[in-house]
Amino acid sequence: MTIGTKQRQDIARFRNIGIVAHIDAGKTTTTERILYYTGVIHDPGDVHEGDTEMDWMIQEKERGITITSAATICEWRKYKVNIIDTPGHVDFTAEVERSLRVLDGVITIFSGVDMVESQTEKVWRQADKYNIPRIAFINKLDRPGSQFGKTMEQMEERLGTIPLPLQMPAGEGDELVGMIDLLEMKLITWDEASKGLNFQVVAIPSQYLEAAQLMRGRLLERLAEVDDQVMEKYLNEQDLSIEELKAAVRRVTIAQGCVPVLGGTALKYIGIQPLLDAVVEYLPSPLDRGEVVGEPLDAPKDSAEKIVRRPTEDDPLAGVAFKIATDEYTGKLVFVRIYSGRLEKGSYIFNASSGKRERVSRIYQMHANKRQEIDFLAAGNIGALTGPKDLTTGDTICDPEHPILLEKIDFPEPVIFAAIEPKTDADEDKLTDSLYKLAQEDPTFKVKVDPDTNQTIIGGMGELHLEIIFDRLQREFKAESTIGRPQVAYKETLAAPADIEEKFVKQSGGRGQYGHVCILFEPMERGKGFEFVDKIKGGTIPREFIPAVEKGLKESLGSGPLAGFPITDLRATLHYGSYHDVDSSEIAFKIAASLALKKAFQQTRADLLEPIMEGEVVTPTEYMGDIVGDLHTRRAEIKGFDIHGNTQIIRVVIPLAETFGYATVIRSLTQGRATFQFKFSHYDVVPGHIKEEVLEGKKK
Repeated sequence: MTIGTKQRQDIARFRNIGIVAHIDAGKTTTTERILYYTGVIHDPGDVHEGDTEMDWMIQEKERGITITSAATICEWRKYKVNIIDTPGHVDFTAEVERSLRVLDGVITIFSGVDMVESQTEKVWRQADKYNIPRIAFINKLDRPGSQFGKTMEQMEERLGTIPLPLQMPAGEGDELVGMIDLLEMKLITWDEASKGLNFQVVAIPSQYLEAAQLMRGRLLERLAEVDDQVMEKYLNEQDLSIEELKAAVRRVTIAQGCVPVLGGTALKYIGIQPLLDAVVEYLPSPLDRGEVVGEPLDAPKDSAEKIVRRPTEDDPLAGVAFKIATDEYTGKLVFVRIYSGRLEKGSYIFNASSGKRERVSRIYQMHANKRQEIDFLAAGNIGALTGPKDLTTGDTICDPEHPILLEKIDFPEPVIFAAIEPKTDADEDKLTDSLYKLAQEDPTFKVKVDPDTNQTIIGGMGELHLEIIFDRLQREFKAESTIGRPQVAYKETLAAPADIEEKFVKQSGGRGQYGHVCILFEPMERGKGFEFVDKIKGGTIPREFIPAVEKGLKESLGSGPLAGFPITDLRATLHYGSYHDVDSSEIAFKIAASLALKKAFQQTRADLLEPIMEGEVVTPTEYMGDIVGDLHTRRAEIKGFDIHGNTQIIRVVIPLAETFGYATVIRSLTQGRATFQFKFSHYDVVPGHIKEEVLEGKKK
């Protein structure tokens, strides 16, 4: 099946979906089964065997986890379904973020055993941010201890959503027979010998009938609560046809009033075909998602002026580059979502984010790391391009004659750093080039050179993130290097306000320099970054010099006075100053602002900030005491406990500095039976004695 024939596409029959979940909930296994039943692959792979299509990287096969989002396309009931399989590990959250930016719908997979886990909550909130309709698939219902109903309860409690059960399991754990369709009131069973290709739809056995009728009653009640058309018939005790019920489910799903819930076990081939039916019946097409809104290129900062693009080939081209990949055959591969218009190979695009015009050499339809060349991408579709050299993640591509700037994708800053250096002089150029390519691929991976030591420093979202980067450098890019011990990404801020007056005056014959500023520096809430406020009145500083003041401050934020860490959470209000008719210049005001910032830190105390992580430790009950005791020694704050059978889930916040090497410690304490997952939460002030240790270590 190819998207790229010359006829116009039926956009109503497109589905652009992502598959998201906590690590090990079964995302990739579910995707493999989907590809098998839609005829894309001839045999479904297994994560444990390392032979899956979507986890194609060596590192993914070795670790049994998804590291990079992979795109593919399939067809079901004459609907074209673009699928992005995303990572579940928090270190690779940027892959989820940029995928959600361009998707129309999401399948969220829950483990029926582990229910709503921490990373599931994280990706759910990310989907909330982009207002993406979702359906839920409760997986692993064949496992002992799996709980379909309890998982839905946790969805309500933890995610604040209204689950709408379209199915219920017939049997539990090892005795799972199949899934009961609550709309059709039929039992579906799958033949494992045919790997689920063959299935039967039969009458519900008597032992399940009463529970199914009760659950269907709850389904109708919920639908009536959120859909006026169902409510009217429900109150008048009129029958609702299957078509009417499905139409109502579709309406409330797209309006995000409810989340349809299905279930099964992907590993045992149960429940996948109804999940595919739900994708095409309930998740939105690009037409349902509607128009996208952007800004003119030259719009002022707070301008209300907007540009609208409809999801049709008749509107001018507008799209977003959401992923960059390095390909050994084609070089730089740019993944794009087209919102409007039509992009043809050989044509020119305008990068509205950079202002550059570039040519598209080839267009591809992707299947994991494989590709098929096509002639064009139409509105509502996802594909990959070669040719553009300067496109980066989040850039807007558009018609050169009709420019538009769409919303950027925001990514978190790295919280962990390490020094890296080539093994030999001969490896230096290769390492530099490889790091540049990896930084283009991954917006949360940063590379910089320490001005004091001249070392190359790499930054990422966690130990595993940097470990994967280092592994790829050796094996994929053949850039031999050594990496130092990970370091925390500390920051600095003011502890109290400081109102500073600073003059920069220089006179050495001829024209001098004169810049005079009065700036109030104030600490802001954690995570607010830097804010510049212009309160100059009466022209005490001419308008043309005020941007230089802001620029001077921003350039000084990179290195704080405590230990050279970046400065953050600071508001600078320029409220007075003066100028000289002849000697004043932009450079003079820029220097005056920089000196004022330094003086502010000299006048009041500076705080050191450290990244704080939040997450869960999951441990058998017998190791609970050892785990909690160890966490307390690591300055962790216990936020609560959840009990699941004989397993304890400990919810904690913990400084990043205290998590280094924790994987080894927790294995030792629990004989390898406990697991943990931490994600970045916020920055907070480092306690006094720890602050002294950090600063002393920085001096050394």
